[in-house]
Amino acid sequence: MRLDKYLKVSRLIKRRTVANEAADAGRVMLNGKAAKPSADVKVGDIIEIGFGTKSVKVEVLAIADTSRKEEAKELFKYI
Repeated sequence: MRLDKYLKVSRLIKRRTVANEAADAGRVMLNGKAAKPSADVKVGDIIEIGFGTKSVKVEVLAIADTSRKEEAKELFKYI
């Protein structure tokens, strides 16, 4: 699955366009490397997102094309 779509489906970032812009700006790291929005996300990958001065680090547990708000929390775990 594309990185920008995963960030939206997992609700780490609310909109896909915002996820796209964050990745283009170099604020999203996939397994320790700056990632493009089209990067392929797999189970077990580590995603780090920079929000201003804060940083969020998560591990991908599952991938789903769509998810409800309650199910979105099961797609990743915070590190």
